Parts: sequence; structure tokens; C-alpha cells
Amino acid sequence: MSSTESSEMLTDAELRGLEASALVDAAKGGDQAAFDALVRRYRPRIFALALHLTGSRTEADDITQDAFLRAYRNIDRFEGRSEFFTWLYRIALNRALNARRDQRRRITLSLDDPRLTFALAVDGGGDPRRELELRETYTILLRSFDALSPILRTTVALTLLQGLSYKEAAVVLESTEGTIAWRVHEARRKMRETMAKMLKDPTPVERAEAARRTEERRAAMAEAPRSLEHALAALVAPPRRLADA
Repeated sequence: MSSTESSEMLTDAELRGLEASALVDAAKGGDQAAFDALVRRYRPRIFALALHLTGSRTEADDITQDAFLRAYRNIDRFEGRSEFFTWLYRIALNRALNARRDQRRRITLSLDDPRLTFALAVDGGGDPRRELELRETYTILLRSFDALSPILRTTVALTLLQGLSYKEAAVVLESTEGTIAWRVHEARRKMRETMAKMLKDPTPVERAEAARRTEERRAAMAEAPRSLEHALAALVAPPRRLADA
């Protein structure tokens, strides 16, 4: 079988993996262009991860730049026991978590939070009224996400938002698939509790109004395209099977 025929039998993911491995090998040999190609390939995902965890575009930029700088300086230490992107994710996560510890504060969601701004721009479709309808829903979702512990928030960011499998997330977090599944389940539970507290009203009239708004949110989420906050919405919907979460 020729190499061309063999490559045609590989999946897209396998081909991307081979391309990434070739770039890593070249970068380890001192090929600057190869490392630059790795940066272009993975920067959007690393930036998105940092943005999910910090809620700050400036901090996300700093974390992304620092993660690639550290990867460049230490690429000789990458032994290839796992995928390059999982190694890179681990570097970025450590940097992001250290930044949060240095800040010694929880994220405070503001009206100009880039996550909220981006989601409204995507799902609002340029309709100010639609954006206004979605703002309350997305604000509650983000607040419930930000209220999670660092390890639960990180697990959710990797799996629900970044699309990593439980196996891949387990490699990044140096854990097990079972632990990752439990964390996702726990994150769902805690987010439902947090949202319930936010929506709790003391009077029958206010409860009725809250129920109406909840139905509007559900309808809005059903119609909205999949974005960062739309992915978060999946957290508060009980999964058919935990493995499908």
C-alpha cells in the first residue's frame, strides 16, 4: 500500500495529529517556522480557554502569549507521551490558575465582559431587542459558571466549551475519565442550585413572573446557535446519559 493510499484511510483527526507531530519534531530541531505554525494552529483555542477562565481579554492575551513562550522554551522537554495540544493546555491552565490565585478574587461579571459581549453579538444577530432578551439568560449562566470551584470550572471549560473528550481532559488534568465525568455531573448540580437561588422570588406574583421569564429563556436558548454561553446552558439540562454530557 502506498503512502498516499494509507493517508486516505486516516481520519481527519489522525491526519491533523500527524501534521502536528511533524511540526513539533521540526520545532524541536530549531525550525522557527514550524513553531509559528503551531502557534497559528492552537492560539485560538488557548485564548478561548483563558478567556473562559478569567473573563478578561487582557488576561487571556497575556496567558496565551506566556503559554506559547513557555512551550517554546521547554519544547525539548516534550517527550510525545501525549498529544502536543494537551501538553500546551496544561501549561496554559497552570498559568491561568496561578493568575487567579495572584488576583485573590472571584470573577465579577460586568456588562462589558467579553464572553457576554461575544455571545450576544453571535446569538443576537444584530437585533438589539434579541440581545436584550438574551442578556439576562446569559448573565445568569455565566454567573453560575464563575461560581464553580476552579477545578470544576476548568473541567467544564475543557469538556463542554472546548470539546475535549473525557479521556483528553483527563490527560490534561492528570486525572481519570471517571473523575472527569463526576466533575461534570457535579458542575451541573451546582449550577442548577446557583441558578435556582438567583431566580428565587418571595411573592406569588414575582414567582409567576420568574416562571414566565424562565420559559422565555428556554425558548430563547432553543432557538439560539451554539455559542460559549449556549454550551453552558447544556450544563443545567440533565443529560440522557452521563457519558453523553
